[in-house]
Amino acid sequence: MQTDVTRLLAIEAIKNLRQRYCHYLDANQMDALAALFTNDAICQVDRGTWRGRDAIRQGLTDAFTAFDTDKRGRYPFMHAITNQWVELLDEDRAEGRCYLIDLATEGPKTANPLFLLGLYADEYRRVDGRWLISRTRLDVVWPEPNVGGGYPGNGLVLPT
Repeated sequence: MQTDVTRLLAIEAIKNLRQRYCHYLDANQMDALAALFTNDAICQVDRGTWRGRDAIRQGLTDAFTAFDTDKRGRYPFMHAITNQWVELLDEDRAEGRCYLIDLATEGPKTANPLFLLGLYADEYRRVDGRWLISRTRLDVVWPEPNVGGGYPGNGLVLPT
């Protein structure tokens, strides 16, 4: 049985994990980013589905390169997340959802920086005492909706 403090510490570690994901992706720190996933993780985004840590690293590297049109090597976009919701399923598994506001940082200064609005649907597993992302799905809400649905701990739609 987990104490309230243990539960809060686990939830905070999981929230920090999703926040580090955004920072590492935006800063083009792909090795650090890939280390946030389990070896057998699944990542489903609008560009495809990648299975395993190496495929996820490569898929996110390719996506970063495609968006880095000015060839700056860092921050062609910024992933702002909010409204994080985490439900612990047991001592070593959790599900979560958070809002994504994806902003483009390249292009004309007069252009709308809003790239997309979405939701991350995540499954987390604790491996060797460390929380990692085991499955993640990006549900796009705008500009072209593609939402899987469900809630953490109650029918959350995750990649299979």
